[in-house]
Amino acid sequence: MNKKTRPAYLGVMLGVALIGLGVAYEKLWCDPRELLQEPADPQALHRLSRDGVTVEFEARPLAGGSLQEGGFANIRFKVSDQTSGQPLSGMAPGAWIDPAQSAPLGDRAQSCKSRVALFLKSSIGARPLLDLNSYFLLVLNNDASLTVIDPTVSVGGVTSTMARIDLPGRPMDWVATADDKQVFVSIPERGKVALIDTETFTRVADMDAGEQPLRVALQPDQLRLWVGNNSSDAAKGGVTVIDVPSRSMLKTFNTGSGHHEIAFSADSRYAYVSNRDSGTLSVIDIPELRLVKTLKVGPHPLSVSYSALSQAVYVVDGEEGSVRVFDARSQQLRHTVKATQGLGPMRFSSDGRYGVVLNTLENQALVIDASTDKLIHTIAVAAEPYQLTFTKGYAYIRGLASPKVSMINLASLGEGRTPIVQSFEAGPAAPRQAGNLPLAQGLSVSRDDNSVFVVNPVDTTTYFYAEGMNAPMSGYNNRGHQARAAIVVDRSLREVAPGVYGSTVKLPAAGKFDVAFLLNQPQIIHCFSTEVAAAPNASKRKGAHAEFIGLDQPLPQHSNFTARVRIVGDDGQPRLGLNDLSLRYFLAPSSMPRNLQLQEVGEGVYQAALTLPEAGAWYLHVQSPSLGHKFAEDNYTSLRVLPAAASNASQTDVRNVR
Repeated sequence: MNKKTRPAYLGVMLGVALIGLGVAYEKLWCDPRELLQEPADPQALHRLSRDGVTVEFEARPLAGGSLQEGGFANIRFKVSDQTSGQPLSGMAPGAWIDPAQSAPLGDRAQSCKSRVALFLKSSIGARPLLDLNSYFLLVLNNDASLTVIDPTVSVGGVTSTMARIDLPGRPMDWVATADDKQVFVSIPERGKVALIDTETFTRVADMDAGEQPLRVALQPDQLRLWVGNNSSDAAKGGVTVIDVPSRSMLKTFNTGSGHHEIAFSADSRYAYVSNRDSGTLSVIDIPELRLVKTLKVGPHPLSVSYSALSQAVYVVDGEEGSVRVFDARSQQLRHTVKATQGLGPMRFSSDGRYGVVLNTLENQALVIDASTDKLIHTIAVAAEPYQLTFTKGYAYIRGLASPKVSMINLASLGEGRTPIVQSFEAGPAAPRQAGNLPLAQGLSVSRDDNSVFVVNPVDTTTYFYAEGMNAPMSGYNNRGHQARAAIVVDRSLREVAPGVYGSTVKLPAAGKFDVAFLLNQPQIIHCFSTEVAAAPNASKRKGAHAEFIGLDQPLPQHSNFTARVRIVGDDGQPRLGLNDLSLRYFLAPSSMPRNLQLQEVGEGVYQAALTLPEAGAWYLHVQSPSLGHKFAEDNYTSLRVLPAAASNASQTDVRNVR
C-alpha cells in the first residue's frame, strides 16, 4: 500500500459515515430483534450469502413512507454467520453510494469490484456521490477560525481544505460529542461558546457562557456542557452549566478563583471542579445542580481526574507535588501520593487502570495504579511534557520544549516491571516556539484507536502516526492559518447492535443508486441497489423550478461541458428574461464553490460553459435573487465525472489497492 492510498485505506477501516441528520442510537437501535423488520418498501431490504457470511442491507426512510430526495434514511447492514445466524461483531465494513451504472448481469460483480477499487483510490480523484467511510480533521487556528481538512484527497502532499469556519473570536478549548456531530468551542474574549455542526461544518449558535470561558467539558451522558470561567473577579470565578439539547444556560456556580479543570463521575451524578487560586475542589450534584461540598486540596491544584475503576477523584497539586485521592462516594480523602514539585496534567487510560501525571519541571511521567493508588513508575519523557492522550495500547505524551512525542506501552506497566518507551518526532520544531498556545490538545486519537494525529504549531502541519511505524506516515498542512490543535470528526459506521452497522444519511437527488459494500475478512464486495423518488413538491417550488438538461450520463475528466437548465414557472410555462440567473457548482464534499452567470438561449433555457477538471461527484445549484432562490436550496442536481483511467477500470482487481 503506497503513501497516497494510506489515508483512504484508513478511511475504509473507519467504517461507514454518519452523514445528515443525527439520531440517537438508543432510539434507532433499541432492540436488535426489531432492527430488520419487513420494510414497507419491498426493494429496501436485500440479502447476500457468501463465504459463510450473510449480509442484509436495508435503507429505510427516517420519516416513514418511501425514500425521497433530500430526505433522511437509516442505512443498515446486518452481518451474521451464514450457518448459525449469529451476529458478527467487531467487523469494519466499508460502503459507498453512487448513481447506478448499467452493466450486463454477468458483469455486475466485476463492475462493482472495479468501482470499489476506484473509490479506495480516492486520493487520485475517484470519489463516489456519498462516501460512507470518511473522516475529517477539524483544526483549531490561532486566529478566529477553524479549518476542515479531508485527509483522503491529499495528492503529492497538497491537502484538500474543505472549509473554513469563522468564529466570533479566538478559540481556546473545544470538546466534541460522542457521535462527533457537534463541537463546542470556547471564545474567552466574547464570553461565548460557539457550536459547530459537523454535518454541514457550519457555526450554528453562539451561546452565553459566563465571563472568560476557557475549559469546556461534556458530562458522560452528553446532556450538559460545563464551562470553566477564569474571571479576574474572584466573585465570578467558577463554572457555567449549559443544557445541550436546548442550547441554554442553566446555572452558574461561583466555586472560587483561578483556572478550573473539570471531571465527572462515570454515571454523570457528580461534577468535580478544581479552583487553582483558591486551593479547593468543588463537588456539584448534577441532577440537582447543587454545590455539595468544597474540599481543601492543596495550595495550587492544576488538574483533576476520575477513575471509574477505583471510583475515586484524583487532584494534582503542582506546587506541593502531590496527588490527593478522594473517594467519589463519601468525598473523603483516602490517600495522598507524594512526588516532587512541577506536577501538572493527569489523565487515565480508557479502562481507568493507569493514571499518568506529567511533571513539566522534571521531564517525567508518573504512573499511578488505580487498583492500589500507588505510584508505580517514574518515566523520562519528552522535554517539558504538557499534553497526553491514550489509545488502547499506548499513552502519548507531547513535549513543550521538544518536537518529540513519547509513547508508553501500557501493556508493559505494572509494579516491579520495566516500562517500554518509544518516541517519534512530529515536525521540525518544539511547540514552545509557536507561542499563543490554547488549552485545546494538539494530540488526537484516530477512530481505529491505534494511531494519532499530532499538530505541530510551528510549521502548522498535522502529522499522522500509526503505531508500529518509526515516523509519521503523512502530514496535512493548514495553509494560510496557524494550526494549534486538531480533532478527528468521524463519519464512520458504528456497530449499534451486535452485528448491525448503521448510519443515517441525507439522500441525494432522485434516481437509482448502487450501494457498494466491502468486507475484508472474508473479502466480500457487493453492490446492493436502492431507488430514491423525487420529492412530491418537486414541481411546485416557489415561483419556479429548474430542470437540468442532458445530465443523465457521466462525463470524462477534464471535459469542457455546457450546463443547460430550463426554468419553469408554477404554471408549467418557461420563465423568460431572467437576468440574474447564476450557476454554483462544486466537487462534493468541498465547500469551495465556483459561480458562473447563466445566459438565456431561448424558451426558458439558460446555459453556461464550464470545465470539470476533477473526477468525482459534482453538485450544480441554480440561484436567482428575483425568484427567491438561495444557493443551497431545492434547485440542484449532481453530475458524475469519471477519472481519466476509468475506461480501463473493469480490469482492475480490488486486491491491488489493499
